[in-house]
Amino acid sequence: MKGMMRVLAVVFFVCLSSAPVFSQDHAGHQQGQGTAGTGQGTVEKKQTAPPAITLSSDKMQLIGVRTAVAAYRSLDRQVRTVGKVEVDETRLAFVNTKVSGWVKKLFVNFTGDRVEKGQPLLSIYSPDLVTAQEEYLLALRSRSTGTGGLPEVESSQQSLVESAKRRLQLWDISARQIEELEKAGKRLTDMTIEAPLSGIVLEKMVIDGAYVTAGMNLYRIADLSRVWIMADIYEYEVPLVKVGQQARVTLPYSANEILHAQVSYINPVLDPMTRTVKVRIAVNNPGLLLKPDMFTNVEISVASGPRLVIPREAVIDSGTRQIVYVETRPGTYEMRSVTLGVRGEQDVEVVKGIKKGERVVTSGNFLIDSESQLRSGQ
Repeated sequence: MKGMMRVLAVVFFVCLSSAPVFSQDHAGHQQGQGTAGTGQGTVEKKQTAPPAITLSSDKMQLIGVRTAVAAYRSLDRQVRTVGKVEVDETRLAFVNTKVSGWVKKLFVNFTGDRVEKGQPLLSIYSPDLVTAQEEYLLALRSRSTGTGGLPEVESSQQSLVESAKRRLQLWDISARQIEELEKAGKRLTDMTIEAPLSGIVLEKMVIDGAYVTAGMNLYRIADLSRVWIMADIYEYEVPLVKVGQQARVTLPYSANEILHAQVSYINPVLDPMTRTVKVRIAVNNPGLLLKPDMFTNVEISVASGPRLVIPREAVIDSGTRQIVYVETRPGTYEMRSVTLGVRGEQDVEVVKGIKKGERVVTSGNFLIDSESQLRSGQ
């Protein structure tokens, strides 16, 4: 596109060559002197570096020259990418049992159901659990019958009670269920397994009457009120992204729904196939708008400290170098090669070639550059 603009600019100046649009400063030479009409004269040596070019006020207005001042200011930009919704691993739980037995009843029988913490999920009959309850009740009765005041016997019986109770606790029998067992004074036939957290049932792996073994996963429950967005950041943008930066999450089908989030983790490993790094963004999920495995648009705000910047449109990129035209005095413009740094949305950092306070051409610079090429014979 910039190459096409250069070609058009050359044509523009060729068409206007009959009228002196620009004047160029040469030591000891006047434009128009040379071999015209006589066949004699000297051939002026081509200059490798075009000197400053001067425009009249009329021509400046004709080509629409505008300038901007190089200044130090914060350089803000957005890193845009695509993310995928995943469950927050700190809000995910597998429900299982530490004893083997038979499922007597399912209280939650559908995937997608919402459950609350402590809500009954299912009941299990386990011979091992029945035996453990009987041992606990026997230890309680033995302690309550009296020991004749012998400290050694009292200590031994108390140890038996605590040991039997600890066994029930290790099998995930809640304090409330143990209290009910003590009050009833008789074993409970079934053990009720409760939801460990409030959330949505993502997976149900059990049916009524099934035999389950210790450690077998029965449900997978997730709290989706807060989720993770896993975004792919290209390796050249990774240095710009930091933990704690603010991010905006939008959905492809609803750009008006904007969720504000924060970068919480940056994967230290690069994917060799995609040349990207996974970045985790934690975001609140009101109304469960974000669903697991859904794709989202992500914008991460990157703010740098004060840098010397100029507008991006001031830079002419030839492919091998970047140049700008600096206004040295009203109507006179000098070409400068520059070294650029971080690019922002509107501005670009200048590392070398421009000083603070200098004015650079932001509009009409392609026409000035084309005339410079014509004058230098390039």
